[in-house]
Amino acid sequence: MGEKKRDIEKKDLSLIDAEFVNVVQSTVRSIEGGHVELQQVGALSIDGERVEVTQGAACLIKGGDVRVNQSISIITSGSNTSVESSFAPLIVSRRDADIKQSASCVIAARDIKAENTKSIFLIAGNVEGNVQTVFDWKSTLSLGAVIGGLIGFLSLLKKR
Repeated sequence: MGEKKRDIEKKDLSLIDAEFVNVVQSTVRSIEGGHVELQQVGALSIDGERVEVTQGAACLIKGGDVRVNQSISIITSGSNTSVESSFAPLIVSRRDADIKQSASCVIAARDIKAENTKSIFLIAGNVEGNVQTVFDWKSTLSLGAVIGGLIGFLSLLKKR
């Protein structure tokens, strides 16, 4: 790591690399660190052992323990992931995912604890709580069979 501790407020930066990072009301292209805390920050990528984002926006959030609160993240990935009152199209967790009052396109984790969560696809070993999904595993298989049949039929028509 670069520096030991870095506190930043109201700046536009390209790269932050420090063991402890605390950023408030700023924009950053890339953040790497051990413990990363962000409040009202826009970032392209965030990578850390422990990441906490409050009222932020990011394309990629990756880390060991990831907590996202009232934020938007395109890809959220971690060993243990917590998403609350946020929109994250793709949530991937190696172990546990705790999702409260959030929306996602795809959620994948070993164990999911959810409260008032909406998702299109849900992939999990164990789910506790209230998750509204559009496609469960049965409807996903059905959708795949229909799409595969249509592609096969269209390829037959194309050859003629």
